[in-house]
Amino acid sequence: MFRKTKNILILLSLIVLLAIALVSLGIAYAGGIRGIGLLGVCFFFTGGVIVVLAQLIPAGILLSSFMGTAFSSFRRGEMPIRAT
Repeated sequence: MFRKTKNILILLSLIVLLAIALVSLGIAYAGGIRGIGLLGVCFFFTGGVIVVLAQLIPAGILLSSFMGTAFSSFRRGEMPIRAT
């Protein structure tokens, strides 16, 4: 991978992580948590969101590829299955 592309991907991942952390901080603050506990809850929410995304993204890819293979045909002479 090129150095410039790698730097862009690192920057984008840091921006996504920062955005998730700030939203988590806002949710915790709006929920009434103050002081040092706010940081703990922020990191807890951020870690939870990252774990959920790490599970949902591959599951979505698998589901979409399954749907694509279930309703399409690899042979030219065959008709795909109709979902009606």
